Amino acid sequence: MADSAPRRPGGQVASRPLHFVWLIDGSGSMQAQGKMRALNDAIRTAIPALQLTARDYPEASVFMNAIRFGDEANWMVGRLTPLSEFHWQDIEAGGLTALGAALTMAGDALQEPLIRGRALPPILFLVTDGLPTDDFQAGLAHLLAKPWGKKSARLAVAIGEDGATTEAQEILRAFTSEESPPPLQADDPGTLVGTIRWAAVNALKSVCAPPLRRPADWTAPRLVPAPANLGEQTEW
Repeated sequence: MADSAPRRPGGQVASRPLHFVWLIDGSGSMQAQGKMRALNDAIRTAIPALQLTARDYPEASVFMNAIRFGDEANWMVGRLTPLSEFHWQDIEAGGLTALGAALTMAGDALQEPLIRGRALPPILFLVTDGLPTDDFQAGLAHLLAKPWGKKSARLAVAIGEDGATTEAQEILRAFTSEESPPPLQADDPGTLVGTIRWAAVNALKSVCAPPLRRPADWTAPRLVPAPANLGEQTEW
C-alpha cells in the first residue's frame, strides 16, 4: 500500500474496503446437466481460498455478496458481509436471464454511502451459460455511468456450449474490464471449479496489491479436479 495511506493511532495502516460481488446466472437453463449444482460447488470451493488470500493483504477489508438473476435480480443476503464471515447459499435455477437488471442493481449499490473515496476498486464476477433476456446494454450503461462501476474489475466465466457462442462472447467481452482476462470458458465441472477459484483469487490479489495490475499468468488458469459429489458428469 502507498506510504501516503492514512494510519490509525499507533502507526497501523488503516484498511481500505474492497467489495466483491458475484453475478450469478440462476436461469432455468442452468438446471440442465447439473450446471447449477456444479456452479454452487465451484463457488463454495473458492471461498476458503479467497479467505486465505485476503489474510495476506491486511490493508484491505474485503466484503462479499452475490446477485442472483433469473426472472429478476436479487441480492443473496441483505448486506455485504465480511469475507471472513461469508458463507455461500446455494442458488436454485429457474426463470429467464435478467442480467441487465443485475448490472443495474450492482451499479445502484456500488456508490456512496456504501463506497467512499478510499475504497479499492470493486470486483464483479459474472458467471452465465447464455444470453440475457432483458436489456443488457441499458444495465451495462447504468453500471459504467457510476464512478465505482467504471473503476470495477469485471471478470466473466461462460458455461457450456451456449456460453461459447459468438453472440454470448460479445456480451461477456463488453462486460469485462480492460485489466481483466478475456471471458473464460468452462465446459465441464472440473474446469469450472478450477477456473472460478483461479480467476477469483487472482482478481483479489491484483486489486489488493497496488498498483492495480493484471497478473502475468491471466491466460494460464490452474485447474483442479471436480468435487467427488458431481457424479459421472464430465461434459456439458
